[in-house]
Amino acid sequence: MHDQIASTHEAAFLNLNKAAEYLGISPNTLYVWRHRRQGPPSFRMGRRVMISALDEWVTAQEQADSRSHVALNPLNQKPMKRAVRTP
Repeated sequence: MHDQIASTHEAAFLNLNKAAEYLGISPNTLYVWRHRRQGPPSFRMGRRVMISALDEWVTAQEQADSRSHVALNPLNQKPMKRAVRTP
């Protein structure tokens, strides 16, 4: 029972170093993103920075990227007409 609670807790919140390892980036990048309020949701727990909802954040980043979201891909849109200049 205690192991299930611990594994759920670890899956819900990761410290900054484990989150960086999970994402394949440096911990310094996560610090910069946190400072700029750009990265995944995070909060302070005492002196530690905890990262939450990594999978949801990664999914949102994929959906916002035009290369993985078909509706945002400019190659799938009709060409725009040029404006005609009048002299």
